[in-house]
Amino acid sequence: MTPLQPGRKGSSALRSVARGFARAFAGLEKALDNLGKAVRPTIKRIGRPLQIIARYMPKGLYPRALVIVIAPVVLLQSVIAYVFMERHWQTVTQRLSSAVSADIAMLIDVYESYPQDADTTTLSRIAAERLGMDLDIIPDSDLPAPGPRPFFSLLDNALSTELSQQVARPFWLDTVGRSSLIEIRVKLGKDVMRILTRRNSAYASNSHIFLLWMIGTSLILLTIAVLFLRNQIRPILKLADAAEAFGKGRDADFRPRGAREVRRAGNAFIEMKRRVERSIGERTTMLNGVSHDLRTILTRFKLSLALMERSSEIEALEKDVDEMSRMLEDYLAFARGDAGETAVEADIRSLLEELKSDAERQGHQTELTVIGDPLVVIRQDAFRRLLTNLVSNAARYGDRIAIRATHDARYLIVMVDDDGPGIPPDQREEVFRPFFRLDEARNVDGGGTGLGLAIARDIARAHGGDIMLGDSPLGGLRATVRLPV
Repeated sequence: MTPLQPGRKGSSALRSVARGFARAFAGLEKALDNLGKAVRPTIKRIGRPLQIIARYMPKGLYPRALVIVIAPVVLLQSVIAYVFMERHWQTVTQRLSSAVSADIAMLIDVYESYPQDADTTTLSRIAAERLGMDLDIIPDSDLPAPGPRPFFSLLDNALSTELSQQVARPFWLDTVGRSSLIEIRVKLGKDVMRILTRRNSAYASNSHIFLLWMIGTSLILLTIAVLFLRNQIRPILKLADAAEAFGKGRDADFRPRGAREVRRAGNAFIEMKRRVERSIGERTTMLNGVSHDLRTILTRFKLSLALMERSSEIEALEKDVDEMSRMLEDYLAFARGDAGETAVEADIRSLLEELKSDAERQGHQTELTVIGDPLVVIRQDAFRRLLTNLVSNAARYGDRIAIRATHDARYLIVMVDDDGPGIPPDQREEVFRPFFRLDEARNVDGGGTGLGLAIARDIARAHGGDIMLGDSPLGGLRATVRLPV
């Protein structure tokens, strides 16, 4: 039993270490949880300004790319300009102003220490030859009244500070009146010492050239970057336009260009477009074959019925065959979707006037209003079928019809109103389902197949738009067709 004692002690030590680690991890988890609770309000406060900034940021790809390119450059130039102004320009101007102030203090000391130069001829010569200053003593004079201080003048502030420290006498300073000279007057008892010196002796006047070069080169580089960026983004915009045109049922001329990734996306779009068109073509071919076979059988029925003796049963069978033919045509038109038609520019006014004339010939009071450019790009036959279904539906269930078309920069909107019984709001989406019919209400196709509104919405969506139903000001139903232009 003695050899087993160390094993039990080792197991007890391991359990103690494990409990210690468990407590440590529990404490760490609790600390992280408390840290998260403390940091969460700060993150929310930081997030609100970011949301406000994001609200006003440009939404397009090209403007956002410009912001990404321009913002760092502007920020970098601002930092460089601030550092240059703070560290270089201000320091150099302060040192030059200190040197000028020291020269003036020296001239004052010489003037007061050597009275044998009564007319200050020697002092003026030394100032002109050695210091580049024009010195003059005005006897029995006072300092002029203080002039207006410039709004922003680094020279005025720096030179005034240095004169106050080194000259320590009343002085008057003019850095505004002369473009290339500075006039300084110092009160010496009853007299006034007037000094004219060059501005560049006390001021780093050529430092702005650095800023101009910095800004000029930045503008040139930004212009080049914007041009290159525009060339890189143009293929993306063309791809977006081609996809939008394809969604509206239009054929857009698109060739992949630009960077490798953009070309890959463009080739993928072209391949997808080909597959969709091939699928639609195969479906159309199949439906044409099916329709030909079914029409052949219906024609046989009609011929067989025509050769039989006339009776009430034969007439009922003929009506059934006619209804079957009409239902077949409606179904094939819905399944085919008029996909083979090409979008062309058409006059919507003339199309609506034809529908108005048809409704008036049926004895319905019809109003027509067209606002905006009447020329739109549509699949003309399909769109005529869409509007014919809506206007025929309004004529079937109402006495008054109002047609209103509005063409603006973004949409073509056509509204057809009537004064009929309307459709309950809870069933206005249901009527767009194929083969759905309302009992004791209205349906868009006369045969009652329940495909009229389904065909109309299918045509509208093939143009990239949609149809909505609502209440009409005339008291009946309003059908609104909205297509992007």
